[in-house]
Amino acid sequence: MAKIPQSVLTAWENHVGPVIFTTVSQNNIPNSIYATCVSCDGDNRFIIADNYFEKTRTNIQSGSSGTFLFITDKDKAYQIKGRIEYQQSGPLFDDMKQWNPEKHPGHAAVAVVAEEIYSGAEKII
Repeated sequence: MAKIPQSVLTAWENHVGPVIFTTVSQNNIPNSIYATCVSCDGDNRFIIADNYFEKTRTNIQSGSSGTFLFITDKDKAYQIKGRIEYQQSGPLFDDMKQWNPEKHPGHAAVAVVAEEIYSGAEKII
């Protein structure tokens, strides 16, 4: 588990559009989705609301790690790689329910715990 550097947190504050969230099946088949309901939680993880996951949820429940990509308003790309925590109750879930729009179901809070961070080909951590 790595602490997210301030430069990446600042980039996140200036991200535009949805993130691309990728997991992998037990058969090593990648699955990527767009996610719009995403938040940064503290020093080491980003939270994605499970609103309409299907293959993604199956991949997570089978132990997939994950990665997500975002781009800033200056067209700089960032990739966060790490293990996934799937929480359907507790403080993280309760917090997600506060910022996830009511029109979405918010089945779970999905934390991507940062283990590696890249900006383009540059490894930040």
